Amino acid sequence: MFDLISKYHSEILDAFWVTIKLTFFSAIGALVIGTIVAGMRVSPIPVARWVGTVYVSIVRNTPLTLIIVFCSLGLYSTLGWKLAGDSLRENNYRWAIVGLSVYTAAFVCESLRSGINTVALGQSEAGRSLGFGFSQNLRLIVLPQAFRAVIAPLGSVLIALTKNSTIASAIGVAEAAYLMSEMNENEAAVLAVGAIFALGFIILTLPTGLFFGWLAKRYEVAR
Repeated sequence: MFDLISKYHSEILDAFWVTIKLTFFSAIGALVIGTIVAGMRVSPIPVARWVGTVYVSIVRNTPLTLIIVFCSLGLYSTLGWKLAGDSLRENNYRWAIVGLSVYTAAFVCESLRSGINTVALGQSEAGRSLGFGFSQNLRLIVLPQAFRAVIAPLGSVLIALTKNSTIASAIGVAEAAYLMSEMNENEAAVLAVGAIFALGFIILTLPTGLFFGWLAKRYEVAR
């Protein structure tokens, strides 16, 4: 195993760096989209609630591979929607971020909605008594408390996103799973290659879980 690490160390570092970037940018996109959809799901407007519910139901029950392949082959190759000029590699990389963001946003939304449900009704009523509209109430009173209540679940969603980033290899994004596939083809050491990448993902996800666990205890909402 150590011989393989020595031989491929630069490629392994590059591949995991791509995985980290995929996770980081997709997490930002998922947080933005998921927050908006969560707001729609608790909105007093029936159409907004319906759209949010349909979005979550469809995305959560659609395989991530299908979403990412649709982004690359459907939106980019067929419809010609470009995100990075004419570069196939850059377009696939950015469409992978879009696909991961859209998929993960559904889980962020449900985590946030559960957090919103933990906020006491009196909090919202106090905001309305101050003259706050729905969006102001949500932004200034409800969401700050909801985020504090769901730090640990959001950490689990981020860990799942890190592992789900391997699906980007389906459209040729050179992240960790893509390199692992290449190494398995070139080296007769399947167990050693698997151990290398399993260790790499443990190094990425274990500190994340510990960090979010600490945050959850540090900022948990007193009830």
